[in-house]
Amino acid sequence: MAGGKFTRNQEWADSGRDFGENGGDGTVGFLGEYEHNIDQKNRVFIPAKFREALGESFTLCRAPMEKCIFVYPDEKWEELTREVSAQSNTLEARQRQRLFFRGSQTVEPDKQGRITIPQKLCDYAGITREVVVFGADTRVELWDRETFEQAMDEAGALDPADGMDVHY
Repeated sequence: MAGGKFTRNQEWADSGRDFGENGGDGTVGFLGEYEHNIDQKNRVFIPAKFREALGESFTLCRAPMEKCIFVYPDEKWEELTREVSAQSNTLEARQRQRLFFRGSQTVEPDKQGRITIPQKLCDYAGITREVVVFGADTRVELWDRETFEQAMDEAGALDPADGMDVHY
């Protein structure tokens, strides 16, 4: 612990797992933005630095409230599923669990570093050709390029620090 506070992703830092550009100290997660085309078999290339950190297999799921796909390393996915499964056993909670898990898929990159995105997830995210592979700290995001550009344009007027306890 640095200065009495956990760094972001302290658990992963303590485990010795390196991801993204952080040099292994756990203070910064997945970083970077890459563009690749998806082929006719729904395969897209995942950059080597992301694959190394994601591991031999990882999970794709629908992003809540956005039309993109979240990609989680096994450890983070297991943490999320424990949180979702620990919710109360009401009808509404079970419905939310179904929405959370709907379309989720564990994938493994092939020898060329590509993963196959299930058609239902491609449809959800509107991915047809150009894909943005975006590092978003604790996860990787897969976006249709045009949808990503629109989302970034909409976010452009925001101050990244507004509403967050971040000083830079």
